[in-house]
Amino acid sequence: MARKKTFSTSHLHISGLQVEVLRKNVKNLNLRVYPAEQQIRISVPRRIPEKKVIQFIHHKLPWIKKHLSNYQNKTAREPLRYISGEKHLFRGKEYSLKVIERNKPPNVSVIDDEVLILQVRPGSTASKKASVLNEWYRTALKTEIPELIEKWETPMGVSVKEFGVKLMKTRWGTCNIRAQRIWLNLELAKKRPELLEYVVIHEMVHLLERLHNKRFYYFMSRFLPNWKELKDELNGKSSISDC
Repeated sequence: MARKKTFSTSHLHISGLQVEVLRKNVKNLNLRVYPAEQQIRISVPRRIPEKKVIQFIHHKLPWIKKHLSNYQNKTAREPLRYISGEKHLFRGKEYSLKVIERNKPPNVSVIDDEVLILQVRPGSTASKKASVLNEWYRTALKTEIPELIEKWETPMGVSVKEFGVKLMKTRWGTCNIRAQRIWLNLELAKKRPELLEYVVIHEMVHLLERLHNKRFYYFMSRFLPNWKELKDELNGKSSISDC
């Protein structure tokens, strides 16, 4: 089925919530809530006044907040304490953490593809342990990402001049089109390699098309036919939104 043409995109801020408003060639208001991404999106016929859109959203606020709250309660997790026996993810697999305190430089290693060894100096705080582990994640990503960029530059006909890795709360990745630079979320080190590749491709496609429009999704389907399934998997268990 053909996608309805999007004429404009804007945002409304109502009762502390941000709502993405897509004015489209549609007959009725169509409100969607994406609890995993903590996103609210409404498709609006082109000529409906903004006042009516705001009234409609206000009417739906109890329903919206209920869906968002239910997901947040369901997925709430206790903060990581970085202690032995705790479960940590790497490349989509769960590992048992083993903390070893030694008067040696901090280090992280994997044993038997089951145990994550975190070596820190005696008395290290949870914050310090997290920092050591995150740097290890960062190094792992910086090893994988260049290979993926090189793999896709020629088929896509684009060039990435620079990339970086940082912890982002609301995006899996970003792309600076003018600088030809992409940023990837540090949390991707915990995801399956296929999901990392999806985000890399997504950001590289922005070098061909800035907007998330029909042309953008055409390129996504051309280069990665199963991108929708990967997107659903990536966002299905997280409050982080799309790229």
